[in-house]
Amino acid sequence: MKIYLDSADARSWSLLSGCPAVQGVTTNPTLVYQAGLDVSLPTYLRLLGAVADHGLSELMLQLPRADAAEALAWLDALRSEARRLDVALTIKLPCHPDWLACIEAMGRVDQEVLLTGLSSPVQLLWAQERKARWVAPYVGRLVNDGRNVPALMEACVRVQSAGGPGLLAASIKSPDVLAQLIAWGAEAVTLPPSSLSAWSRDALTDAAIAQFERDIHASHKRAE
Repeated sequence: MKIYLDSADARSWSLLSGCPAVQGVTTNPTLVYQAGLDVSLPTYLRLLGAVADHGLSELMLQLPRADAAEALAWLDALRSEARRLDVALTIKLPCHPDWLACIEAMGRVDQEVLLTGLSSPVQLLWAQERKARWVAPYVGRLVNDGRNVPALMEACVRVQSAGGPGLLAASIKSPDVLAQLIAWGAEAVTLPPSSLSAWSRDALTDAAIAQFERDIHASHKRAE
């Protein structure tokens, strides 16, 4: 399974020892805003540089407007910088028919696209027809809304296995959900750096290590 950091704050991309390797970074206008940055082309170009500086290989960037002409203009600049930095670029667009013109524009220039916010099986089939490289459901939001998340995730994996869009699951609120996604066969997940760091440690493991240390000490005392 590939892991992407869900963040626009490059200061948070350095992870604790014990974290699995990450493939790259995903971001969106909300994360850019939360990082105190402008949602603008210069910001996106700087994020490409930050990804390269951290030794990561991929960046997934969500365009801010459903304007195909603007999308192509931004893409031209982003692709040029990504090639210079040797960073793989994926363009994120909402999984919504209002964005169809942008999705089709990306297809005409062979740009890989992730369709984000997928929430239903109908959207999944639509994304498959659009030849998206990835689909990204917000798992936590779906759970909170009472959706049948296992059925949708299993459908995403079935489509993924048949050569359709890869499942990149977002909004993962617990390591138990992450375990379910691994078991289902999701191709990738995106996690906040804070979650990945926190889940790299576990109280049960720490307790076992502490028990080992106590018993080693006790065995030495007994041998005296």
